Amino acid sequence: MTRAARLGPALGAMGLVLGCQAREGSHARRPREFDGSRAFGYVEQQMAFGPRIPGTPGHERAGDWLVAQFRARADTVWVQSFAHVTQRGDTLHLRNILARFRPDATERVLFLAHWDTRPRADQSPNLAQQRLPVPGANDGASGVAVLLGVADALKAKPPAVGVDLLCVDGEDYGDFKDTSDVLIGSRYFGAHQPPGYPPLYAVLFDMVGDKDQQFYYEANSETVAPEVVDRVWRTAADLGYGRVFRPGVKYPLIDDHVALQRAGIHAIDVVDFDYPYWHTPDDTIDKVSAASLGVVGDVAVALVR
Repeated sequence: MTRAARLGPALGAMGLVLGCQAREGSHARRPREFDGSRAFGYVEQQMAFGPRIPGTPGHERAGDWLVAQFRARADTVWVQSFAHVTQRGDTLHLRNILARFRPDATERVLFLAHWDTRPRADQSPNLAQQRLPVPGANDGASGVAVLLGVADALKAKPPAVGVDLLCVDGEDYGDFKDTSDVLIGSRYFGAHQPPGYPPLYAVLFDMVGDKDQQFYYEANSETVAPEVVDRVWRTAADLGYGRVFRPGVKYPLIDDHVALQRAGIHAIDVVDFDYPYWHTPDDTIDKVSAASLGVVGDVAVALVR
């Protein structure tokens, strides 16, 4: 993702009220369903494939592994396989992976993360390292680990509403200055939504596992879907995570949620953009913690309980 100007006016009021918020502290009495340590193991497993750059063996193996993991947990798994031709004329073979719980339910919630990693560490202060691939421990693997941990919780105790967990491909491939070769998977999904869509709302989890974790409202999220931002941050506060999920807008970002917003989905971004290793070779697993993954996973599970 990258910083950018705000979107235009909001897409319009949501037709379906999301429901009343729980009272302060109501979620905190619930037993913890999300296992942060197990989620950290999912980061480790992704990192073992190496960089997950489209067109590489690591990307292919990681995709196969993700499909198998979600098939072992979800009611159904839908794989969107598609080709994307880049501005340079290269053909990328990509996969979006959608794990569905209660696929026949009318009321649905969508959580998503990107599973690919960036080919070039363009933000490295070391010019010699800018051609190196980004390992993607936080930028990619952390969000996917949260989705897998949520899948574990929903397999153990099915949700009351339909839940979709989407791993999008090709988010981080190209140049964010023109967006032709970035956000590829989310743009494709927006144009090829499942029957019965859109969902009630969508939450993107991107760079959510760093040890020094703080989340502020993302500006495009607050502009387009303020009711979803409020729902997520209130849920975090109810769980006692108000010091992590902080009120106030900090950055406008172009990320996968923007592609979904443009497709008519009320989507927001949960992202810690104050991450000094973003798009550098130092985005490695030592920057990620099980405790941080546990915070985000607790919030995600509470949202669908």
